[in-house]
Amino acid sequence: MARSVKKGPYIDPKLAKKITAMERSGSKRVVRTWSRRSMITPELVGHTLAIYNGKKFFPVYITENMVGHKLGEFSPTRTFRSHSSGAGAARR
Repeated sequence: MARSVKKGPYIDPKLAKKITAMERSGSKRVVRTWSRRSMITPELVGHTLAIYNGKKFFPVYITENMVGHKLGEFSPTRTFRSHSSGAGAARR
């Protein structure tokens, strides 16, 4: 279920505080975050965030096309091994 338009997009307060501090200082560094549920807002565009996937941090550069999506969409939590080979299925 989507979040109410009246409430606005959710962004973790700690993450928002770090981004505003970086904008005021003018520095560009990678910000580590565990908040996969935070939505990407226009203030995040141009920054690099290291998003935790449960095992390690994935650095993601935020672009304009990502606005409106959630941070968790850009750091996969599951590794795809492969489907079974076609040769085994053809024999049966």
